[in-house]
Amino acid sequence: MRKRHTGSEDSGAEIDLTPMLDVTFIMLIFFIVTASFIKETGVEVNRPEANSANSKENVNILIGVTANNEIWIDQRRVDRRSVRSVVERMHAENPKGAVVIQADKNSNTDTVVSVLDSAREAGVQDVSLSTDKT
Repeated sequence: MRKRHTGSEDSGAEIDLTPMLDVTFIMLIFFIVTASFIKETGVEVNRPEANSANSKENVNILIGVTANNEIWIDQRRVDRRSVRSVVERMHAENPKGAVVIQADKNSNTDTVVSVLDSAREAGVQDVSLSTDKT
């Protein structure tokens, strides 16, 4: 008696996709971990102009001060008294990061200096003021 070929004997001809899925998953994790996310202040400000303006690398925390002296961090309005705690929390996530204050040119110097002091009291020594280059 002869034996016939059945479809179950051809199972070696299938392509195993598991290694390809593993590589794709590892690449996805790599891109997520190495991506740098741009943080926004949440408000648009008219920054003053300066001839000595230069770009800043490794910015972790952006603080916006509006013309009405409202303080915005990470797209949320923050009270002046809680700036230090918010900066401490965000600085703990990335200790090598810097703070950049984006103050409107019509904001009060008192508010900007208060934000600057709070950032330094939070342990961040690299604090800068954002300007537009002329």
